[in-house]
Amino acid sequence: MAGTNKEIKEAARKAGVYHYEIAERLNIQDSAFSRKLRRELPDQEKEEILEIIKTLAAEKAEVS
Repeated sequence: MAGTNKEIKEAARKAGVYHYEIAERLNIQDSAFSRKLRRELPDQEKEEILEIIKTLAAEKAEVS
């Protein structure tokens, strides 16, 4: 796993959340989200994405 935005990638993996699901919540294409992760994101944007991951994980847990 690349060093940039490692906490986002790791959180998504552990939560079972796919990058395309995060991209949908951000209203961007999944390819744009992948490109976004290539460079270190500002802390505020990281926090927003981590919250999206938590929300998606909770929604998946409700369905299960």
